[in-house]
Amino acid sequence: MLELYQSETCPYCGKVREKLSDLGVSYVIHNPRLGGKSGGDVTNEQTYHEMMELGGEDQIPYLVDNSRGEALYESDDIVAYLEEHYE
Repeated sequence: MLELYQSETCPYCGKVREKLSDLGVSYVIHNPRLGGKSGGDVTNEQTYHEMMELGGEDQIPYLVDNSRGEALYESDDIVAYLEEHYE
């Protein structure tokens, strides 16, 4: 299962969501805070703390691929990973 920690207003997150949609891949969205990269108000404390425990960085987008045991930051890296493993 893919899990995407993101924000609806973040253009970097939008790029990842678009790639996931283009590939027809199912995923779960978590919205820990507003804004992109490292900024924005925390909107869901539980999800935010979960993201920090998993990855240790206050940065979105953050993709967790539970089936492959992988986790990535940076939209370009995530898109390249998705193209490599899900196209």
